[in-house]
Amino acid sequence: MTAPKYLPPELTWTTHCGDAPTFGRASMMYDFPTKGITGATEYPSDACQPWVHYNMKLGNLQILQSLSVGTTGVFGANVTAPTFVGNLNGVASGNKVSSAFDIPHATQEGKRIRHVCAEGPEAGIYVRGRLTGKNTIELPDYWDGLVDPDSITVTLTQIGSSQDLIVESIDWGKVVKIKSGTASNIDCFYEVWVARYINRDNHEEKLHVVYDGESPADYPGNNDDFIIGGYR
Repeated sequence: MTAPKYLPPELTWTTHCGDAPTFGRASMMYDFPTKGITGATEYPSDACQPWVHYNMKLGNLQILQSLSVGTTGVFGANVTAPTFVGNLNGVASGNKVSSAFDIPHATQEGKRIRHVCAEGPEAGIYVRGRLTGKNTIELPDYWDGLVDPDSITVTLTQIGSSQDLIVESIDWGKVVKIKSGTASNIDCFYEVWVARYINRDNHEEKLHVVYDGESPADYPGNNDDFIIGGYR
C-alpha cells in the first residue's frame, strides 16, 4: 500500500498559539506512540498552553489487547459496545460466532439468554403470522423498493386439518394469495422470506458469497454496504 502524501506547510517564520493541522509523511508502521515530556518543574505563565488530541484521524488502527469506548463499551475478550455506523473490521479468533446477542433472562433472575442471528447467502428478511378465514397475506409497505420481489418465498403450515394449501399468486410483490385444494376454510401459519437489495440504489449489485482474499478488505464488491462484525 502506498502511503498518502500531504502538502508541507508554508514557512512564515512566525510562531503562534492557535490550533493548526498537522503535516508530514504517513508512517505505515504499527508502533507505540511516544509521550513528550519537557522535564520542567514549572510551566511558564506566558508560554502557549499545550494542545492535546481530542479528535483524531487514522488510516489503520491495530489493537493488541482492548479498546475502551466511552464509559460503557470495551472491546476485548468479552465484547460490549454501543452502536457503530460504518465498517467495523476485527479478528474473531477460533470459531467464534460474531453475529450474536446476549441479554438478561426475562423471568429467571441470575440467568441470561444468548441467541445467534440467522446466516445465509443473502440479506434475508421475513414476516410471519397466522392466516385465518381469509386467503391473502398483505406484505409490508416498506418492502417496496427495499427488497427483490422475485426472491419472495412462502411457507405455509396448516392448522387443525389437511387443507391442501397452495400459493396461487404473488401480486406485484405486495400480496400473497392462498387457496385450498379441498375448498376448506383456510387456517394456517405463514412465513414469508425475501432478499433485501444489497444496494437499494443499484439493484444489480449482488452478494459475493465466496471470493478470493485474505481479509474482508479483498471483497470484490462495495464494502461500504456492509458492517463486518468480525472475521478470522
